[in-house]
Amino acid sequence: MANKGQELLPLHLAELTATQFLDIWNKFDADGNGCIEGKELEHFILELEVARKGASAETSNASFRDRMNEFMLKFDENGDGKIEMSELAQILPTEENFLLCFRQFVGSSAEFMAAWRKYDTDRSGYIESNELKGFLSDLLKKANRHYDDKKLSEYTQTILKMFDLNGDGKLGLSEMARLLPVKENFLLKFQNIKLSADEFEEVFTYYDKDRNGYIDEHELDALLRDLYQKHKMVIDTQSLASSKKSIMALSDGGKLFRTELEIVLCKEPAV
Repeated sequence: MANKGQELLPLHLAELTATQFLDIWNKFDADGNGCIEGKELEHFILELEVARKGASAETSNASFRDRMNEFMLKFDENGDGKIEMSELAQILPTEENFLLCFRQFVGSSAEFMAAWRKYDTDRSGYIESNELKGFLSDLLKKANRHYDDKKLSEYTQTILKMFDLNGDGKLGLSEMARLLPVKENFLLKFQNIKLSADEFEEVFTYYDKDRNGYIDEHELDALLRDLYQKHKMVIDTQSLASSKKSIMALSDGGKLFRTELEIVLCKEPAV
């Protein structure tokens, strides 16, 4: 059965595979912020059409411009002139659409972080191929998708190809978080404030006021407020509460140890 995107799609792109889609997406979303906008969006749509039809096309063509405008009306849900990966992924056939399947399973950043904690079993700050296979297996079961071992291995490799930006065969938290809608990807707020190992240790020691070896919710609140202020970020009560909830989802019964917090705040998790 066709999904919503296939029913509405004016560009007839539904025969694309997930791999084709992500190869083209990653070419244009060079900064990894989950959005494509402006002229880049035009050329992105053009390449999708070429990939689908195997023919050349022109963005100046009146017919293309009409289809482009119709496309934006269908998929630019908040009218900001940008397209998110999760919005545009609706064009994929149901059996190829990992992104919509993921969103059925994990709908918020807090749920995402809880899922991350479950599947990053060795607390390395990465989900490796064997851990990812377990993650996808549960995801497909929850979405009532039929699969066998061969298909599961194929899906695992496809997801790695989609989101393993540095090609190391494992997924970091920020790479996996690209599966979330941009508004739910709280990690984007921390892109410009990544700490070195020494900086992180200094911060953790300072905010672990009672020296019990972990950060509790109140200590995290103070830490985030100071980080926001230092980096001239707007301290919005709702945004702060959402970030705190998402980070605390990594905690062990309300205890946020170094390993968990450094996944969010450090440039690279310690290994």
